[in-house]
Amino acid sequence: MGLFRTRTDVATPLAGIDAVFADLDGVVYAGAHAIPGAVASLNRVKADLPVGYITNNASRSDAYVAEHLAELGLDVTATDVVTSPQAAMSLLDQHVAPGALVLVVGGEGIVTELEKRGYRVTRSADDGPDAVVQGFTPDIGWRDLAEAAFALNAHGGPDAAASGIPWIATNMDWTIPVARGIAPGNGTLVSAVHTAVGRFPLVAGKPETPIFDEARRRFGAEHPLVVGDRLDTDILGANRAGMASAIVLTGIDRAKQLLAADASSRPDFILADLGGLHQPYPALEQARGGAVRSGGARVRIDGNRVVIVDEGDGALDLLRAACAAIWQSGTPIHALDVPSRLYS
Repeated sequence: MGLFRTRTDVATPLAGIDAVFADLDGVVYAGAHAIPGAVASLNRVKADLPVGYITNNASRSDAYVAEHLAELGLDVTATDVVTSPQAAMSLLDQHVAPGALVLVVGGEGIVTELEKRGYRVTRSADDGPDAVVQGFTPDIGWRDLAEAAFALNAHGGPDAAASGIPWIATNMDWTIPVARGIAPGNGTLVSAVHTAVGRFPLVAGKPETPIFDEARRRFGAEHPLVVGDRLDTDILGANRAGMASAIVLTGIDRAKQLLAADASSRPDFILADLGGLHQPYPALEQARGGAVRSGGARVRIDGNRVVIVDEGDGALDLLRAACAAIWQSGTPIHALDVPSRLYS
């Protein structure tokens, strides 16, 4: 997607969009509680456009997630929720026969989807499973990871990595935001199994495209907007899937990460929160002296220095201008002298 969209008019990020696909953790809620303004904003979107909720969290079923969202006040049903276990089923269908026995490392979200598709479920490698599906749940322990390793290594030998049964990970998020802070995510747990088996899984969730493809099919969307809080999953995945993207600064990634974003992980829009979906988004302009303007803020690159020409009326426009200036420069962030007030 590259740099933000440049407009001659002042439109909102929803202009030209036919569906909104929102991440959950760090976008809609943090822990059990809704992020301020998120519910009202998304219900307002749904009055005009389909809203899908795309989550890498594999610990809960779509119905459970929808129930939680409804309790927060959102207008939502289970079919509005697209989970990484659902995307994992599409991958599994390509690699095993109907009714196959699948070893599950994870929670209800995976088991529910497997049973919907007619697969059989086991938790023991001794049962000779045909595949392993691994996803996050807070209850995973060493024994669960060991069962996955035993099943994946069952064929043994020097070529085990090539001859083993299919292994599908719902997602590879290294961290997950919870009420008390940032905790290890499914990617950390998958890495532990990888160390034991010497190969990598197929991945269904963000930033891989299967979960975005599932959302596009379900909602019949041609021009959706993906809204997330992480560059390495939500934004990178949207870019890979050819979808517009917006990042909100209510979750994992903040100004410092945005300034350093590589070309594959840059959003079209930077928003403070979901309320920004309904606010006019200023067009980026090339100002005099080589500066980039966003609203009243102007930033330029002078050699290896990032220079704030005009701070404008708020930190958000300043961040937008700084990101655009840095990204356009083609200079790696580590080679630039960046004023600390841009990211502190």
